[in-house]
Amino acid sequence: MQDLKISKRKPSFPVTNKLDDYLDRYDRNTTIPIFYDDLLRFQGSIVVYDKEDNDTLWIRVYYNEFEREEIDSSLKKVYTILHSDGNESILPFLNVDAIDFCTFGNSKPFRVKIRNILNDNYTHFYIKTTDASRIYGLELEHMLSPYNLNFLVSKNTLIEEHITGIPGDEFIKNMLPQCTKSEKAQIAKEFVKFNERCMIRLLGDMRSYNYVIVPIHDFDHVVYRIRAIDFDQQSYEGKFNIYRPQFFKENLKMVELVSETIQKLSIDQYKTEERSILVKRLKSFNVRIGELIDCMESDTISNQENISLLKKTIFEYTQDVNFKRSKNMGEILKYALAFLTRNYDNVKLESLKKRNMY
Repeated sequence: MQDLKISKRKPSFPVTNKLDDYLDRYDRNTTIPIFYDDLLRFQGSIVVYDKEDNDTLWIRVYYNEFEREEIDSSLKKVYTILHSDGNESILPFLNVDAIDFCTFGNSKPFRVKIRNILNDNYTHFYIKTTDASRIYGLELEHMLSPYNLNFLVSKNTLIEEHITGIPGDEFIKNMLPQCTKSEKAQIAKEFVKFNERCMIRLLGDMRSYNYVIVPIHDFDHVVYRIRAIDFDQQSYEGKFNIYRPQFFKENLKMVELVSETIQKLSIDQYKTEERSILVKRLKSFNVRIGELIDCMESDTISNQENISLLKKTIFEYTQDVNFKRSKNMGEILKYALAFLTRNYDNVKLESLKKRNMY
């Protein structure tokens, strides 16, 4: 498999007034007592290693004693805003166990570990800089995937809940070889559906470390689900294959798994199922999706070179002249979802038959 490269680092895009109004309308905007920039004032750090003593690319930061108490108090309040609408009655039972910082990737997030001292249960949330691309990606995931997402925006700061699961790269390396034949077939099916969902909604860069595998125990077997955890590359790149996880070398084992366990007829069936489900979700969120796409159409979340390349490629696949006329990424996504809806009874994108996924 030839490696698929992302040529340049994606810039962050500011939140427009129109998008800010949308976030207000759907209770995504809030007021918080601490911002991303406040956490950058750490005094030092140590490297965080995993259980096998590998560098995780996270560092554990610490602050001077005069600031730490205030920072801990503010982070616990952020936790209550994210998870319990700001109910502060639980504050005495919360402890900030760790604040980690990642210098890898676009978002450079802080990861906060909050523990309940009564029972030692803990959870994480992330603090990042606000980026319109990421917000569009989170909202689209909330509406078009099987999973709801909890996140909040406050000025230049984005708060995201932790998405639980086994990192895809770790699962592929350590756990996939131990799976049974039926489990591998089920994982392959999920990858086909995940690939299709990312392609249709233009979510890019789904390399194995940007999604998680979620095992769910169901009666006498385990069902596996695949969830995206990184939404920076929503509707930015011009290369169409960047929106198709199958083309990243990090996912080669998953692609081989599909080839080994699923016949082409079943692959087409699973793709059709995912498209049909996407249309049902579109209808369920019809008004909200329309408002979000309207924000995207009036926003700048990519450059003209990427827009021109992507709309040309999708036009060649679909022969839908609307793509040829698209002026921005918002319009390209709008016409992609409209194309999908028009083909609701026969969701197969006929022109894709010439360039099958596997």
